[in-house]
Amino acid sequence: MKRTGDLKLIQELNRSIILETIRKYGPISRSEIAKKNDLSPTTVTSAVTELIHDGYVNEGGTGVSSGGRRPILLQFSPDNHFLIGVSISYSKITIADINLEAEINIKKIYPTKGYTGAVLVNYLLQLLEDFYATQQDHRQCVGISIIIQGVVDAKKGIVHYNPVLLLEDVYLRDSVEQHFQLTTWLENDTNAYVLAEKQFGHFQEVENLIYITIGEGVGSGVIVNHSLSRGESGGAGEFGHTSIDLNGRPCRCGNKGCLENYISWPVTANKIMKEIEAGRATLLASYLTEHKSFITPSEFVEAINTGDELAVEINYEIATYLSAGVVNLVHLFNPEVIILGGDVTNQNPILYACLKDMVKERSLKTLYKDISITSSSLGKEFEMVGAASVLLQDKFQFKLTHDSNRLKTSL
Repeated sequence: MKRTGDLKLIQELNRSIILETIRKYGPISRSEIAKKNDLSPTTVTSAVTELIHDGYVNEGGTGVSSGGRRPILLQFSPDNHFLIGVSISYSKITIADINLEAEINIKKIYPTKGYTGAVLVNYLLQLLEDFYATQQDHRQCVGISIIIQGVVDAKKGIVHYNPVLLLEDVYLRDSVEQHFQLTTWLENDTNAYVLAEKQFGHFQEVENLIYITIGEGVGSGVIVNHSLSRGESGGAGEFGHTSIDLNGRPCRCGNKGCLENYISWPVTANKIMKEIEAGRATLLASYLTEHKSFITPSEFVEAINTGDELAVEINYEIATYLSAGVVNLVHLFNPEVIILGGDVTNQNPILYACLKDMVKERSLKTLYKDISITSSSLGKEFEMVGAASVLLQDKFQFKLTHDSNRLKTSL
């Protein structure tokens, strides 16, 4: 005799399978859904009725008849609901109204104002309150999805460690969930980006995938056998805090020679400014004005592509340090694809060329020969697509395991 819990799990799995099939292949008939997933027509009809009632699916048009009445076709309705995506970085908080295909309706960016710890959390709650109040319409909010740098336990909703924002063992998910009475998700930002590449990017069929982001910090998201590797407490993928020099620069994490201290954008920008202040001739100095005392990553990349000596030199250093870390990833995970994300890597073919040569030279030939090192396919809204992917994967797109296949076929 089946337990009620088992039956409910089967129904939830089947509903998610059916919704994902409609999203991917719609317009599609009920009979086609049943055939694609080896489900009974009764199971499909029951789940589709619920999905239509809840506003996730609608009927539209008819298909070709194979004898008898023409089948009614079903299609996904991504705009009847929305989610609130949140990205917290060291300098800004981005909040967006996003539909169920990870398309942005409204987006707002706020400076962090140097806030840290509890003050930052309270500031976030106020920003969310103001933003959510303007989104009250006929649509239903399915939840809030937050991504942030640092060691994040997604299961427990805890930011274990973010040294810049002074967050340590902060139950951020619970704080937001209790304040708004909306289901909330919390995830490390780079984990979110690699999930987004699997769900919405060009790498949906890749089994072993690593996403590296270089920005205010350095991190990685790792997909192994189609599943995200988070580690015991959410610390897997702390690529920026792998050591490339045991006697190197002290890091705020307590280690020495952490990769982040050599290639993150703040480190690179500081290096550029020191060279300019020392009188080094460089195109980069022309980007500074009376009202602008900093260099942006896009300006750095532009200078590289024009052949500026200083920019090319620093870019080569980044590739050198980065290659040391990437070789370790190649040997540890043997991935099929390594994706580089972040403004420093965008439109920077020289970095990719240098990195590929260095990694090829230092890696085991057997492990390197089939690797593709490439750029992100998520576009400029990668942060919000990442935030949306965390929620959408968990709420609507169950990853099938052997157990879920067994449950499905036993219905």
